[in-house]
Amino acid sequence: MAGGRASARRRAVVAAVTTLILLASVSFLLSATATSSAAANSPASRLAVVQRHAEDHAAVLAAYTAHARHLSALSASQTDAFLSISSRLSALASRLSVSTVGALEKEVKAQVKRARSLAGAAKEAFDTQSKIQKLSDTVFAVGQQLLRARRAGVLNARIAAWSTPKSLHCLAMRLLEARLANASAVPDDPPVPPPQFADPSLYHYAVFSDNVLAVSVVVASATRAAAEPSRHVFHVVTAPMYLPAFRVWFARRPPPLGAHVQLLSVSDFPFLNASYSPVLRQIEDGNRDVALLDYLRFYLPEMFPALRRVVLLEDDVVVQRDLAGLWRVDMGAAVNAALHTCFGGFRRYGKYLNFSDPVVRESFSPGACAWSYGVNVFDLQAWRREQCTEQFHRFMEMNENGTLWDPASVLPAGLMTFYGKTKPLDKSWHVMGLGYNPHIRPEDINGAAVIHFNGNMKPWLDVAFNQYKHLWTKYVDTEMEFLTLCNFGL
Repeated sequence: MAGGRASARRRAVVAAVTTLILLASVSFLLSATATSSAAANSPASRLAVVQRHAEDHAAVLAAYTAHARHLSALSASQTDAFLSISSRLSALASRLSVSTVGALEKEVKAQVKRARSLAGAAKEAFDTQSKIQKLSDTVFAVGQQLLRARRAGVLNARIAAWSTPKSLHCLAMRLLEARLANASAVPDDPPVPPPQFADPSLYHYAVFSDNVLAVSVVVASATRAAAEPSRHVFHVVTAPMYLPAFRVWFARRPPPLGAHVQLLSVSDFPFLNASYSPVLRQIEDGNRDVALLDYLRFYLPEMFPALRRVVLLEDDVVVQRDLAGLWRVDMGAAVNAALHTCFGGFRRYGKYLNFSDPVVRESFSPGACAWSYGVNVFDLQAWRREQCTEQFHRFMEMNENGTLWDPASVLPAGLMTFYGKTKPLDKSWHVMGLGYNPHIRPEDINGAAVIHFNGNMKPWLDVAFNQYKHLWTKYVDTEMEFLTLCNFGL
């Protein structure tokens, strides 16, 4: 029995080593092909190709690693089950003889059937682990090329992992794999951005998200509702690890009707560093409650210095009416225009801030009316004049220990930063609650320019309200093949 078990282990080790050698060979050939194809270009071009190659593979690795974390507990359980069944099968094999075959055959078949079932269930996890190993080898090799090129590349690995279902992880990884398989099908960013991206006479939106499917719905719905789609510009900011997935999606599905989409990552803004931003510093110091993508909205004037007005859209909204009128809203001296959410004693400042703290108690009124993110009009000129980013930095530094507000929520920081500087937005622009309230009046939904699926029952989840879900899914590009592969129930 011991000899058979040792032989089985040797065969498993040989198979594993063979697989790793094959993966390493493929990775080497891919790297060699990329290097040889760039040889004819200038040194700067070769360096750009190498850097992009490293960033793409690092992004895929990060996505697979995030997915693998979800499987780690399951893998440990499967390992125990495998060892148990293997031991039983070995014991049964040692008992077999001509006289006992008939008696033991049924038991052996049952154990084999169970082993096959466990192996089949674990296949996805093992495939993921092998891909991670392959990509890890590739990233290491390309990283060495970057070091030799003396180019400092910063890959931000501090972005919080998605709290999204398996299907969205799958979609991101499928898009990243498509990018690696056919990089030529995804065009490079032009050396000089198109002039529309910085034209203040156009209608500019900012969307901060790592959910490519949700962002595609925001862009598609807003564009189809627009009277002049070509005047609408969407600035989408995501984490570096997901930027290649966004590029693949919008390369295959460009925004309709001539609208414009600019895809950016955190690394495209050099001013965002720990010495300037308390947000970055707190994240580097280990404050995992601070989600960088959520807090980037406080840097809109620095991100888009040429623009005068920007509309912030959350990624869980659907646009039903032309939003051009938001650029004609009279802001007065306000910095922010947003939907006020208070009635009676509901949703006032006292709900979001810690008024036992003297800083809060002396600066704000607990009865002040709160407002919501989702659709926000920001006057960037007034923002700069009022130095709102500097005020936000002061509040973030005071809240380093989470004593003023819960840092996992970005709204309290906005309530403090734009206190006394927020104009009420007419409620017809923004109807909320489709992610938690099943009793919204149909006439309110039908008359809204934007409907907001705020709450836990997001429209891309199985738990979404059936009466609302079609309002979102009708803008999903169901012909995108990756949606079928990732088992989206749309």
